[in-house]
Amino acid sequence: MPSQTVLHLDKRWYPTFEPNWDNRMFREMLAPHIDGSKKVLDYGCGRGHVAHMNFKGIAGFIAGIDPDRAVFENPYLDEAKVLQLPAGIIPYPDATFDVIFADNVMEHVADPTTVFREIARVLKPGGRFLAKTPNRWHYMPLIASCTPTWFHKAVNKRRGREEHDTFPTCYQCNSRGAVAKHARNAGLEVGEVRLIEGRPEYLRFNGLTYLCGYIYERVVNASSIFQGFRGVLFFEVIKPK
Repeated sequence: MPSQTVLHLDKRWYPTFEPNWDNRMFREMLAPHIDGSKKVLDYGCGRGHVAHMNFKGIAGFIAGIDPDRAVFENPYLDEAKVLQLPAGIIPYPDATFDVIFADNVMEHVADPTTVFREIARVLKPGGRFLAKTPNRWHYMPLIASCTPTWFHKAVNKRRGREEHDTFPTCYQCNSRGAVAKHARNAGLEVGEVRLIEGRPEYLRFNGLTYLCGYIYERVVNASSIFQGFRGVLFFEVIKPK
């Protein structure tokens, strides 16, 4: 639970930011592409602890895959299947889905080109893959790249996330350049790419760390020159028709 100081600074500096504000923004990015005529795949959906990723009853069909059998606990799916690693074969036929999305998944992918090729295989022509993931050049992934998984679990536990929902990270597809390279290798076209810096979630421990995060946010949002250091990367890649 955040301290009273942190809650006060939330209201003072970020009054319009709610918990999981980045997931709300990702949902807003996804929503125009999902309706009752669409078949949708939630790639790496886990147990379904992010309510913003619930498109059941909105999409015509919503499937989910994850290497963890907790996927069968996900209440937001019409169908759940296990993704077998390391091959990473998506257990659906070619050209099945109109839309595939991944929420905080790509940072865990060791071989993005292989993943993109498999996503391209199951997308229909003109279909889209949209993802939200940390930006490789933000301070959080830079620190995470130099620290062990147990440290990540400890930090996330303090932030209110269960340890079993924290996984090892690779950061192989977490910048504009990396997305473009792996998309090109898979025969996909890059669509919208956005970099966002909002409330400093990973520094909301006390007043001093929060102030550091606030200053960082003000600097990287002051000019497009610094956008490459913003925290959240949203991207879209499209299968050519």
